[in-house]
Amino acid sequence: MNKASESKIVVVDDEPSIRELLVASLHFAGYEVETASSGAEAIEVIEKSHPDLIILDVMLPDIDGFTVTRRIRQEGINAPVLFLTARDDTQDKVMGLTVGGDDYVTKPFSLEEVVARIRAILRRTREQEEDDPIIRVGDLEINEDSHDVTRAGQPIELSPTEYKLLRYLMDNEGRVLSKAQILDHVWQYDWGGDAAIVESYISYLRKKVDDLTVTDEDGTTHKVQPLIETKRGIGYMIRVPKKQ
Repeated sequence: MNKASESKIVVVDDEPSIRELLVASLHFAGYEVETASSGAEAIEVIEKSHPDLIILDVMLPDIDGFTVTRRIRQEGINAPVLFLTARDDTQDKVMGLTVGGDDYVTKPFSLEEVVARIRAILRRTREQEEDDPIIRVGDLEINEDSHDVTRAGQPIELSPTEYKLLRYLMDNEGRVLSKAQILDHVWQYDWGGDAAIVESYISYLRKKVDDLTVTDEDGTTHKVQPLIETKRGIGYMIRVPKKQ
C-alpha cells in the first residue's frame, strides 16, 4: 500500500467546481478525501476526521481560512494546512504562514502543482515524525535527545533561545520564515513583538554556525559554506547552497 492511500485530506472551498476538481485529482492520486464548503463546516469536519492534511480556501463565506487555522491550532490539531488564495499578495501569504499554515497556492492553480505540494508537505511531515533524533541540514546536525549541535563534527555551544531558533529553521529547511512567524514560535509573542530581536538572534546564530572554520581529516582547514539566508523584506531560511 502506498503512502498516498494511507493519507486523508480535507478540502475546504465554497466553490463546488473547485471542490469537485480537487476531489477527483486527489482520489486519482490515491488520497482519501472529505470536503467542506464553509469555515464552520470545515472546523466540524476536521475535528471529526483527523486528516493528515487540509486544503483550505482563504476566502470563505462565514469564517475566513486564517481564522479556521487559528481555531484548529488552538484545539491542538496540527495537521498541515495548504492555503488556496485568489490574491497574489505577499501580506496574505505571510499571514497564512504566521497563523500556522504550511504552504499556499494562488488561484488559478495547476492541479499537478497542488498534488506535488501535498506530496512534499506530507513527506516533510513524515520525516519529522521519524524516530531518528538527528535533524540535518548539510553538515549541520542537531541531536534532539541530547540537544547537542555540531557542524562538520565540530561542537557548537548555543543558548536555549539560539537552539530553539536554529531547530525551527532546520525543521523548515528550504522555506522562508517571516520575522512574525519566528517571534510567534520562538518567543510566543502574540502581539507583534519587536522584530529587532529576531535580527539579533539570527546574527548570533550566523557567528556560531556559519562563521566557522573546520579542519578536515587530512589536516586542511577551511571556512564552512553559509547555510542561513536572508530574504530581504520577507524573512530568513536555512538550506544547503546550490552548487555552482
